Amino acid sequence: MKQIQKGFTLIELMIVVAIIGILAAVAIPQYQTYIAKTQVTRAMGEAGALKTSVEGCLLAGNVTLPYAGAVGECDPQATGSSILTGASQSNALPQAGLTASKLGVPTVTLTPAGDPVSTITATLGNGAATVLAGKTIIWSRSATGTWTCASDANMDLKYKPTGCP
Repeated sequence: MKQIQKGFTLIELMIVVAIIGILAAVAIPQYQTYIAKTQVTRAMGEAGALKTSVEGCLLAGNVTLPYAGAVGECDPQATGSSILTGASQSNALPQAGLTASKLGVPTVTLTPAGDPVSTITATLGNGAATVLAGKTIIWSRSATGTWTCASDANMDLKYKPTGCP
């Protein structure tokens, strides 16, 4: 009586392991690039979200930072982010469960309406990808009220988000 094969041969198993290894060697770097690009886009969005509060401060003539609750001071209303570095510019407390050292907020620079530029600068760090550490995304407001986005000149082109060259 003939015996029926009941499994895989060693060579078949080695071929499967080799194929999985090749796929992983290609997929892991691509995934890391994807994560870094989404972190840059996230930083752009988090900094861009402050444009409304900055506009409100400029229209009201409140251009003094940091915010401590006094008249004439601007509260940028920034919340901490795990991928940014930078000290809070308000008396806001960190989010529950996170310490201030693990959170960063965009830095806001305000100039009176007649001056040319107010900026919101997001500096990547903390939990951001290593290749992004220290890179910046800057939203700039011209004297005419137009906002433009610019990313760090040293940032690799593959990480730069659309609309923020």
